[in-house]
Amino acid sequence: MVSLFIIGIVVFLILSVTLFLNFYPTLGGSQSAERKELFEQSGHYKDGIFVNQIKTTMDMNFSKGMSILKDYINGIPNQSPKNPVPVLPLDSMTIVSKKDSIPRVTWFGHSAFLLEINGKNILLDPMFGEAAAPHSWLGPSRFSDGLPIEIEKLPKIDAVVFSHDHYDHLDYDSIIKLKNKVDHFYTPLGVGAHLLAWGVEESKISELNWWDEVFVDDLHFICAPARHFSGRGLLDRSTTMWASWIIKSKTYSIYFSGDSGYGPHFKEIGEKHGPFDFAMMECGQYDKRWENIHMLPEQTAQAALELNTKLMMPIHWGSFVLALHSWTDPVERVTKKAQELGVEVITPKIGEQFNLNETKIEDNNWWVKWH
Repeated sequence: MVSLFIIGIVVFLILSVTLFLNFYPTLGGSQSAERKELFEQSGHYKDGIFVNQIKTTMDMNFSKGMSILKDYINGIPNQSPKNPVPVLPLDSMTIVSKKDSIPRVTWFGHSAFLLEINGKNILLDPMFGEAAAPHSWLGPSRFSDGLPIEIEKLPKIDAVVFSHDHYDHLDYDSIIKLKNKVDHFYTPLGVGAHLLAWGVEESKISELNWWDEVFVDDLHFICAPARHFSGRGLLDRSTTMWASWIIKSKTYSIYFSGDSGYGPHFKEIGEKHGPFDFAMMECGQYDKRWENIHMLPEQTAQAALELNTKLMMPIHWGSFVLALHSWTDPVERVTKKAQELGVEVITPKIGEQFNLNETKIEDNNWWVKWH
């Protein structure tokens, strides 16, 4: 009788988790047959999933799984800061009042940015949620007590650009709050299905394949390759595309890496669209066991060199525990390697604004005080 009761509890829990992970609204939308037919024409879609330009294994065998479990149990020193990381407040009036054409950048932590360029406000991967998970109970919380500004206080947003659909980049609650103040959303193929499921009008969504381009007034958006994967549930891995992005004005060229393992695409992008004035480069949540999809800090510096960028900023760090390294390891290692390679690096605080013609910031080593 006891064994039957235990089996019943286990079955109930499995069913509950399965239902949650397949029907909870944060999971987003699914791909219709018509959409899948279009994906088949992309050149990067095979057997129902999107694929990388080069072979990218993500196999997690028993030995790897056990080694990861062991590391989680033992813990990693300094995996999160002892105190909340600093956040500089952002006043909406400073955004509204900006008139000049020199791009201004504000980091919201992790991979979320506000890019002000040519009089337009562009959000990149605006994940403003408290936790990188389907529900705040299920994922790691932010290192900071808040964000530079609440979504409700943001002015009109001309464009939102997404790199892929993982929870630490595409957040349900953020979209619900943002959707009515955004003119247009730009995503890789398939990601638009999530936005549609969350009530964004179809006319406000553009889904792009790698190397597709769109012009918005005097701005040029280019969807470029990355080396990663996608998915928000148990059964939808790689059913949407992942990408990096290039944003160009007449005088500035900017690169946003999204999430990516190291690969030949960086050199290809640099040759096709470089040099760049500024590159936001993934540097965090890595491990030698999954470096194919999250490059190591030394690879980040090398990728920036191959992109031919004047200035590089490490991103995807400083906000969440999503891997088995200390929270300052990414920025410490990438700045060291970048110095060796002659790549200029900027490391602002969360909420600290800087213009691309004046890249001096208050404290380029601010994290040391929180180490």
